[in-house]
Amino acid sequence: MPSLSAPVHNGDRLDDYCPSALVLTLADIALLVDADGSIVDLSLESDALAEGLAEDWVGRSWLDTVSAENRPRLEALLREANHRRPGDWYQVAHRTDQGKEIPVEYRAMRVGAKGRVLAVGRELQAIAALQQQLVDAQQALERDYWRFRQMETRYRLLFQTITEAVLIVDAGMRRVIEANPPALVLLGEKSGRVVGRPFPQGFEPEGARAIENLLGAVLSTGRPDSVVARRPEAGGQWLVSVALLRQDDASLFLVRLAPRAAQPPGASLGEGGGQLLGAVSAAPDAILITDPEGRVLAANRAFLDQAQLPNEQSLRGQSLERWLGRASIDLNVLLTTLRQHGTLRLFKTHLRGEYGATVDVEISAAAVANGERPCLGFFIRDVGRRLGGDAGGGGDLSAWIGQFTERVGSAPLRDLVRESTDVIERLCIEAALKLTGGNRASASELLGLSRQSLYVKLARYGIGGETGEGE
Repeated sequence: MPSLSAPVHNGDRLDDYCPSALVLTLADIALLVDADGSIVDLSLESDALAEGLAEDWVGRSWLDTVSAENRPRLEALLREANHRRPGDWYQVAHRTDQGKEIPVEYRAMRVGAKGRVLAVGRELQAIAALQQQLVDAQQALERDYWRFRQMETRYRLLFQTITEAVLIVDAGMRRVIEANPPALVLLGEKSGRVVGRPFPQGFEPEGARAIENLLGAVLSTGRPDSVVARRPEAGGQWLVSVALLRQDDASLFLVRLAPRAAQPPGASLGEGGGQLLGAVSAAPDAILITDPEGRVLAANRAFLDQAQLPNEQSLRGQSLERWLGRASIDLNVLLTTLRQHGTLRLFKTHLRGEYGATVDVEISAAAVANGERPCLGFFIRDVGRRLGGDAGGGGDLSAWIGQFTERVGSAPLRDLVRESTDVIERLCIEAALKLTGGNRASASELLGLSRQSLYVKLARYGIGGETGEGE
């Protein structure tokens, strides 16, 4: 039991009035203070508390151990102690040599005939730490609360002012939870009658079934999608776009309704447009419309058959590279050529189906400037079942093979291998340049070489006098 006792004031000790060991079983600190308010004796319950408090308290005024704002509390405590009964608990803070404050709660009573005061205290650092944690937690909750309130305000403002009709639909019950003003106008109902209403409702039977299938697909895959449905009351076709939201343990649908005429690629084609769309849809060659980044907007039946897909909704919004044989390499070559030249002819690659089927194809493409909605059109022809081939190319290849076989025995094998490797490397470089329209940057990516390595090989074989950098 640490003690900082010293023989002062006629040898009075704390144990003369009450055994300090007994006091410290109920408190953390015990003080004996004389009538002038000076500390006569001091006992502390723990070494940690002894290290925190000053060692020169004995002989000092008790009021000097606290800051100025805590002195009135000690003075009130000493006044109450003169009544020879324990007074109320008073909390003060003692400042340490390191500048920290140790909160202590004191209670005091008068002992002996010399006006001595016995004060016992409970150290409150642990309680103060818990209180501070509680305050910090409350402040954090307060900040989070206001941040969420601000987010909700922004969401409400956006939800109410957006011009597109938007519904929030419960994914399990298929009932409307919220609807913004444009949606109320579209549905022709008041807010109180729309909330809780089943969805979809008011669409033609075929469109309602398509929306039901769309909701099930979005719920199972989590990927947003859309479908076209007709609503007799609103007139015309509507594009119904659905995205999945998670809120706590519930699943919600964010449903957007927009007139079909406002969505690409549904702009009017003018006179004869219906016949042209019918011809494109029934064409035996695959036809694909994408945005400038290669994401699918529309496709005809032939492409769906080649890609082994059941319907157009399953590919809309997907990147074309998903079905190309060399994926991102082919797509980069296609997009780069279209950006630079606007058209592309007879690009050879192969198309991969969803279930592993592979088809050799030739791709021709064109970039279409459609005001604020430019797009790319791809025409994909299956060439895997063509009869015959390039007779001239086959003859040259056969002659080249014959020349090498005739030299067997007249030249070392390693020389024949080196020469054949050079010829094959040259042919591959020429083929890559032909595929990319002379674009060296795309050709290097197609061959798996760095641009510098390709430039060295071009200089070595004397290729590239008529080709451009493509940069």
